[in-house]
Amino acid sequence: MPEPLLDRQFLEKLERLTIYWQKSFAGLVGGHNPSRFAGGGQEFLDHRNFHQGDDLRAVNWRAYLRLEKLFLKMFQIEPRVPVQVLLDSSASMGLGDGVKFDYARKLAGALAYVGLVRLDTLTIVPFSARLGEAKRCGGGRHRFSPVATYLERLQAGGKTDFYEIAKEYMSSRPQRGLLIIISDFLDDQGCERALQYLADFGHELSLIQIWKDDDRVPPWAGELELVDAESGQEMRVEFDDAARAEYTRQFDEYSAALKQLALRNAGRYVSVSTSRLLEDVLFDDMIRARGVA
Repeated sequence: MPEPLLDRQFLEKLERLTIYWQKSFAGLVGGHNPSRFAGGGQEFLDHRNFHQGDDLRAVNWRAYLRLEKLFLKMFQIEPRVPVQVLLDSSASMGLGDGVKFDYARKLAGALAYVGLVRLDTLTIVPFSARLGEAKRCGGGRHRFSPVATYLERLQAGGKTDFYEIAKEYMSSRPQRGLLIIISDFLDDQGCERALQYLADFGHELSLIQIWKDDDRVPPWAGELELVDAESGQEMRVEFDDAARAEYTRQFDEYSAALKQLALRNAGRYVSVSTSRLLEDVLFDDMIRARGVA
């Protein structure tokens, strides 16, 4: 039997988190959102475990008398800020052992679960050269199973084209909101201009760069023939310590440019190595970057 995308113990830990956004969008709930859906509301949807700092007025005391455990009642409050997760499913993400794409899918699943628990409206949209079939998530934690199945069935393939994706996205999804992009951001044409278009359009950007350790520090040595995973273009190079150091310098410079772009537009940036535990990324890196709270 295949392993689940995320195990139950990890999902329970995620209930302490909230997806964070800063902007206020026209006609929608504003930013600074640590626990905005606990307590009074219009339509009851779900329970979640009680955590220190939650509003005691929202506790289900009848459930406590029966089970001797605190649960918080969650209500649907409209309108909500749309949270869109753009998940890179291009060939470079699935290169080799597919570690980057598996990691990215698990991260997208974790964020989807956080959104479901907090009753955010969240949509996952895979992309390579074009936008893929989207999955809308909402209505509480009990609706996570279809989301996990959807992510498990996704496959990586195709060439990255951020510019075309940005144009297609803005024309097909005119509502502005929080845009979380999970990608290695590898595009022969560059992606900075496309990301700036999305920010100028009114989206709040949260960029999560996924990379393997050998993406940053290649382990190769000698004369090599490299083949681009997406375009098939071949390149013959001589790799030594000096070339490796220059490669790492340019990788770090590119990552710094992505971070600067995000921060310049009041967004966020997180650099994630697949060697890091997903739990540490969510409860450390993303909290410090204010991607979650």
